[in-house]
Amino acid sequence: MKHSPRTFQAMKGHIPIAMLTAYICPVARALERAGIPVMLVGDTVGMVEMGFESTREVTIEHMIYHVGAVRRGAPDTHIIGDLPFNTDRDPDTALWHARRLIAAGADSVKLEGAKQDVIRHLVAHGIAVVGHTGLTPQTAKSFTKVGRTEQEAQQVLADALAIEEAGAFMLVLEHIPHALGARITGTLRIPTIGIGAGPDCDGQVLVINDALGLGDYWPPFSRQYAYASQTLEQVARAFAGEVAAKEFPDNIIRLAGKA
Repeated sequence: MKHSPRTFQAMKGHIPIAMLTAYICPVARALERAGIPVMLVGDTVGMVEMGFESTREVTIEHMIYHVGAVRRGAPDTHIIGDLPFNTDRDPDTALWHARRLIAAGADSVKLEGAKQDVIRHLVAHGIAVVGHTGLTPQTAKSFTKVGRTEQEAQQVLADALAIEEAGAFMLVLEHIPHALGARITGTLRIPTIGIGAGPDCDGQVLVINDALGLGDYWPPFSRQYAYASQTLEQVARAFAGEVAAKEFPDNIIRLAGKA
């Protein structure tokens, strides 16, 4: 069963929500088989897959491509598409780009910051919205934890309340103190999804490349369940060795002859 905003809201405080990012069809297919209820096609694809220095270089065309790939791999899973940098600068611009993500296969869209006028406009036109506050990579000047001072914490809380009031059905909290994550989660009526925001959020999201150990660097609040980069290197070395020894493709042909 594909989850809807309403079913996710019913899970708040009762069933923890597991969210993973996905960018390509075979990964999405595997995540759906595993029962992951929601996938985020995040603009993190720009950094972890495309080699950009920041998410600000990701375009709507990039996001449409990856949303489509994930939808083909996971037809029965709720998919959130990220609105990339500057595509939500005003309500009408945001609606135009959000509709393109929905047409590509997204069930809802995510945007960063307490942009109440934009969120209200999207919701009024039938677009389900996921909010995002705390560390907001599209506009952040550094990737340090947000909300460590009381003034910062109050601002993050105020932004969270504003996002909820505007009509978002879910909120991502990124890289904030655990106590602040718990405070916001206990205050809001909508579910919170933490990434470096502590164990008391209503759910957790992890970048799939971080979970797979695919890359050279992983955030301190992530966890590696495997080390796929090492496996890729081992495979490449084994293949290159067989080619150099002229064992490949002869070894395949011999095995096929015995079958």
